[in-house]
Amino acid sequence: MSDVDKILEQLKQKRDELKLQMHLASKDASDEWEELEGKMKRFAEKAELNRSGEAVGDALEKLGRELKDGYDRLRRAMKD
Repeated sequence: MSDVDKILEQLKQKRDELKLQMHLASKDASDEWEELEGKMKRFAEKAELNRSGEAVGDALEKLGRELKDGYDRLRRAMKD
């Protein structure tokens, strides 16, 4: 399993956990969730391209970091 595949699996797990908690979230968290969903879709699409043999670029790595940070931010916001 490549590094991108590992990141994608970790992101999917975080995403699924947060999705279960979204019904309790505030409007701001819901808005951020929608933004992250768009980024997750783009990340998954680019990860699929990577599996086809294309190299992972800086943009893909940055998007992965943004997703992780966003999911972590949402998790903290929902715990407060």
